[in-house]
Amino acid sequence: MSDLITLTINGKSIEAKEGETILNVARANEIFIPAICYLTRCSPTLACRLCLVEADGKQVYSCNAKVKDGMSVITNTENIHKERRAIMEVYDVNHPLQCGVCDQSGECELQNYSLYMKVDSQSYTIKDVARPATNWGVMKYDPGLCIVCEKCVTVCKDMIGSNALSTVKRGSDDISKALKESMPKDAYAMWNKLNKSLIGFDADSCTDCGECISVCPVGALVSADFQYKSNAWELTRIPAANPHSSDCAFIYYETKHESIDNPSPKIYRVTNEHHYSTVNGAARFGYDFENKVAGKDEENFSKAVEAFKEAKAIRFNSYITNEEAFILQKIADKTGAKLVNKDAYLFKKFLENYASTSGQSLYSATLKDVHDSDFVISVGSFLKSDLPHARYAVNNSVVMNKGSLIYFHPVQDPIMEKIGKKGKTTEFVYHKPMAEESILYLILALFGKDLPQEILEYITSQKEIRTKTITEVVKETVVETVKDEETGEEKEVKKVVSKKQDKEVEFTYYKFLDEIGKDESFLDLIDSFLAKKDSYSLVVGEDLITHPNSENLAKLCGLIDRFTQFKVNIIPTQTNTLGVSLICDVIDDAAGVSVGYNEKADFQISALGDGALDMPALNQQEGTFVNIDKRVVPTNAALPYKGYVLNDIANKVLGTDIEYTIEYTQELPTSKGFQAIEFDRLQNHFGNDRVEYRGYEISSFETTKNISIEQQEKSSFVLSEEEIVIYKANPINQFNEFTAIAHEFVTDLESGFFASKELLEKYELAKGDKVVVSSNKKELELEVFEDTQIAGNIAYVSTFQKDLDTKSLFSEYRYSKAIIKKV
Repeated sequence: MSDLITLTINGKSIEAKEGETILNVARANEIFIPAICYLTRCSPTLACRLCLVEADGKQVYSCNAKVKDGMSVITNTENIHKERRAIMEVYDVNHPLQCGVCDQSGECELQNYSLYMKVDSQSYTIKDVARPATNWGVMKYDPGLCIVCEKCVTVCKDMIGSNALSTVKRGSDDISKALKESMPKDAYAMWNKLNKSLIGFDADSCTDCGECISVCPVGALVSADFQYKSNAWELTRIPAANPHSSDCAFIYYETKHESIDNPSPKIYRVTNEHHYSTVNGAARFGYDFENKVAGKDEENFSKAVEAFKEAKAIRFNSYITNEEAFILQKIADKTGAKLVNKDAYLFKKFLENYASTSGQSLYSATLKDVHDSDFVISVGSFLKSDLPHARYAVNNSVVMNKGSLIYFHPVQDPIMEKIGKKGKTTEFVYHKPMAEESILYLILALFGKDLPQEILEYITSQKEIRTKTITEVVKETVVETVKDEETGEEKEVKKVVSKKQDKEVEFTYYKFLDEIGKDESFLDLIDSFLAKKDSYSLVVGEDLITHPNSENLAKLCGLIDRFTQFKVNIIPTQTNTLGVSLICDVIDDAAGVSVGYNEKADFQISALGDGALDMPALNQQEGTFVNIDKRVVPTNAALPYKGYVLNDIANKVLGTDIEYTIEYTQELPTSKGFQAIEFDRLQNHFGNDRVEYRGYEISSFETTKNISIEQQEKSSFVLSEEEIVIYKANPINQFNEFTAIAHEFVTDLESGFFASKELLEKYELAKGDKVVVSSNKKELELEVFEDTQIAGNIAYVSTFQKDLDTKSLFSEYRYSKAIIKKV
């Protein structure tokens, strides 16, 4: 932890961490310094220069200047005011006067700062040039409104890792050189850049997260779907959590009435606090998945109550709140029904096996820990699609902390490869399926200290001492005879010369490398990555959780947590997988009459409108989730629901009289780490000190340690000539049946067989073709799509559609051998 230092800002004595920027320290202490281009979690761009302050008598940019012990900072002087006023005048030059119809009006930083600086006249002019608006997929870019603050470029590089945006040159008249002498110097320098630049877009690199829309201070980047739909001040902001993935990121549902004729509320967009939290594309654009019902269905409600009373099994997934999970457990306790949730079951078993060797009931790392690391290894997760927030954290580590990354995964991912500098700060190892165990053993071999004897013996059995020839440069002193040019006399001169020579050296080789497809040079690369690194994180995902040997893999992860420097993060596979696995006694399957909650069963209740009794969707509910950071976070209802809810069924089955589902929030099991806090008392905001005040952290408990690992014969994944590998995954921003029905995604819905350009060419396939996929003793006819953001010979099959039984092509493991035939 950095040492605390003391400084003064505007005469106020402040304690701060050494190395912090003046701007962040000021904000954390409620001292205002204007800045348009700066994002709290990103690197400074120095584009706007509004954040000028005087530090120890010298004018500096507070977004970039670091605090020092004893420093005296003044945030406003006469000269600084002149600079800021001139900068705002420049920003207003040729800016279109269309505030009345601009989507950003009412929350526009250009408006706000022009008013703050009291800009009531214009001192500068220049001839404008045509800058037509452009469609960029889910967003529209209007360069006429763009002030080239570079926030969008910065967030895409530093936070998201796509590097899809950049500043590009544009044509323009030159600024009068006479202004160089008369204008404040920072305003002149800023204008020179602004006058020659626009934002460029690389469609092939974009992952449609929309974060650039969020950070844009003006109306230059807007949602193509939201444009001209509403004024900002007409919308009601409802704080909630991302319902689609386990980041459960903080979001606002922004609602107002549908029309003059229809006063019912409608979600118009989703926004976020971009200085503190990022939102993926599913949360931002997949928001309207509500279940609209006219009223309460009395007949089917009675049937549902009886079905729950008689059911031998209750089938559900993890796209539910903690309170709903708790209700299902109470019903199961009352009726004796089995709770069937394969997702939560596999995660629960993985976590239990992990805890048996780590000694703690929960994994150790949060995404913030990953963000703050400077050496990260990722194993068994298709980060780009599985959990974009994990990818963001990995990118932050490399870009912001000058960290290093080793990414292990069978599916080649050109988007992930945009993170860092391949071969210098990042390495992407595209191994064969089933090699995950060897990767974890290699980590233990290279980083483990005081390993248990059983593990040490096995690693030793996989170790060899080999020799290799290296070329080294040696220096030696030679004596040369030279003739003096003046006297002609010869004399001896000593001279140091360098020459190359080969040398045989011994090194330690691990057989694990064979299965990973690497050689001894990989060990040298790891050594180079570790220079000056002191904070390590390991991110593991669903490939390990579903692996045929998941028990061993979980125990190895626990050992890595306990006996190496790595903190371990296990990615929960659905929104509330962690919460459900803690609350419910789940199993993977059960026989007998079943009830399904958003799952197929003999009697179904569903928020998708495909069951006998309708249920509210997550954007129509209050409740809590447990996110990947092991934090209980609240979510609120954006839209009303007129039908029955699960709590109504529980009241009949249990004989209770609970009015609101959230009355169960304070009853969540404290034995599993929850706290007895009422829902309405849960915090839900971020502070200027960049601390997350949302809910509370789940407590982790010490567990009984058992380091025994049964060494099993490694499963092979050998293909015949006609077979290919298919992978169970979804395209970017599609997570489940709910994202599939959101209006921004349903228009161009792509679901089926996804392959790289080279794999399609190999099998002479094209987008729109049909193929029969045979795998796991099943055959399905699927539509073919090209994914330009993957490479290699592994295809993936989407599973987010409930009525397309693609999950049957796989056993538990995400990889399967398949034969494909063109229809």
